[in-house]
Formats: sequence, structure tokens, C-alpha cells
Amino acid sequence: MIHESGAQYDIGSVRFTVVNDGTHYYDAGAIFGVVPRVMWERVAPPLDDQYRMATGLNCVLLRSEGKTVLIETGVGGKPGDRDSASPAEDGTLLDSLAALDVTPEQIDIVINTHLHSDHCGWNTSVDESSSGDDELLRPTFPNATYVISEREWHDATHPNERTRATYLERNLGAIADRLELVDGETDITSEVKFLPTPGHTEGHGCVAISSGGESGIYTGDIVQHRVQLERTAWVAGLDVLPMVSMETKRQLADRMIEEQALVIMTHAQYPGVMRMERTEQGYRKLVDVEPSEG
Repeated sequence: MIHESGAQYDIGSVRFTVVNDGTHYYDAGAIFGVVPRVMWERVAPPLDDQYRMATGLNCVLLRSEGKTVLIETGVGGKPGDRDSASPAEDGTLLDSLAALDVTPEQIDIVINTHLHSDHCGWNTSVDESSSGDDELLRPTFPNATYVISEREWHDATHPNERTRATYLERNLGAIADRLELVDGETDITSEVKFLPTPGHTEGHGCVAISSGGESGIYTGDIVQHRVQLERTAWVAGLDVLPMVSMETKRQLADRMIEEQALVIMTHAQYPGVMRMERTEQGYRKLVDVEPSEG
């Protein structure tokens, strides 16, 4: 069952809630890259009149070692942030947090898997004291440390012709003095780890959660659709390092199976929590997991 305050799951003694920023709409052909349309249409959900696929914006809220941790921040609420997403009146990340009686000021740590605009939009908000051309931005979570890959921060703040459309200064500048830049596997707490997973971007990372012999992995954008983790050769047109992405997904899928880890998928339909299994034929298969009771 999904509680009014969100879908809750347990990894050992860590309880997390999938909070969400609504729905994001993206071109289906870009998501599936070089995979022929006749193949991906079998697994894709209905598309809108612009041939866009509705994707989730699933973020994660948890407590670990006395810290309130938010993984990913969705598309945001600044002017222009929701042009390709469900409107703010339909619900946003901040509404989802409020339903849990969590205020932005209570967030201690924000972890961004990477800095594409649909993953870090709520990093910043418009300062209410500003107006018109004098619009000022501030950190949405004013007491939080923002944990980001050092490589990703560099690439996001030095975009090229391809990446500048999604690495947006409006999501970055106001948090520049609140960063913890990490390099390689990094413990955020003893239960939460930043895990480098290059491919979608060079500095992309997943988030691994472990407690009591159980584990979970928040995928970020290493996949945009579940089939891309079941069939690792299905590389998104959005991945800047496609061959690296294939190998990263293979290693990640093997780890998920070995650890029987919960798979928390950013862009799956809410709540997007699954487990990876092998079929009798040896294929990978993701199976949805129901939220915890109580």
C-alpha cells in the first residue's frame, strides 16, 4: 500500500520514502537511442501528441545517523523549470516533503547523481525578496550540504555545445558555497554511499544504501526506462559515453542480483522500486516491489 505521505520501504534499519516531483515528459526516440522504434514501442508506455514519454521524477528521503538525506531534487519550480513537466499545481517535490512534515530547512544532505536539469532543479529557488529582472536565486535547502561528483560539477560548470542545454547555471550558482565534491566511492554516512557509475555522463553516480545485510541502489540516469537495465545493449541516445554505459549497467545489474538489492529507479512510474532477478532462461528481469506496511 502507498501511504498518503508516500511509498515507504525498509533496507535493514533504514526506512526511506519515495518522494516525487511529478511527471517529466521527454522525447521517446531520444530515450531509446539507436534501438529501432519497432522494438522499443513494444515496451514504451503511451506517448503524447508530441511523441514524448511520461517519466517519473522519483526522489528519496531517508534518515541515517541523525542526518536527513534527500537524494535528487527533480525539475524544480523556478520560471521555466516545469516547461516539460507536470504543472506545479499538480504536486511538486516540496509538496511531497510537506506531506511528511519535512521542511526544506530540515534537510541536512542533498545528493545529486548528476546535474542534468530534471535531477537538480529544486537545488535552487527564486528568492522571494527578488522580482522581475532582479530575480535572485537561493539554495532551496538552506542548511544542506550538496554532495556531487567533482567531475560532474566541473562538466556542468564548463558545458559544451551538446550539454549546455541541460547544465543550467540557475540550478548551480546559488549552491556553489554549499558543496561537498566527491571523487570515487564515498561514504556519506556508514549506510549511504556515493557510487561512481559513468556512462550517462562521465561524472554520473548512483547512491547505494546498506543496512543490516540488506541493500538498495538508487539509479539516477544510468537508465531512463527499466528495459535498459534488463537489456544493457539498449543504450539511451542521451548517454554521452554509450560503450561505458553498457559496461556500467552490466556490472550494476550483476551487483543488484547478487545482493538482492532494492532498485530505486528515478524515471520509472511512481514509486519505481523493484528487484532484479534472473529468469529460468538466464535473462535479467525487474520485478516491482510493494511498499512496506505500517
